[in-house]
Amino acid sequence: MIITGKTKSGFSYKIQKERVEDYEFIELIGEVEENPTVLPKLLKMLFGKEQTEKLKEHLRTKDGFVPATKMIEEFGEVLNNPKLKNS
Repeated sequence: MIITGKTKSGFSYKIQKERVEDYEFIELIGEVEENPTVLPKLLKMLFGKEQTEKLKEHLRTKDGFVPATKMIEEFGEVLNNPKLKNS
């Protein structure tokens, strides 16, 4: 099942609901607090490589940086999409 949504910052996304139900995805979520370096892998598992790149470009500052805090906020917002929880 494909879930679509849009974050508050305006990033539109499509993800497979099965991705967030994948055991390895859940394992990485448990690891991310102790080891933040797994976040890029987690994002690629959720969005795929192409959408992850689009998200980075969406969040990129005028100076060319992608703020990690913004990536984390977007990730959390996507995971809290009611469509993911209720479908």
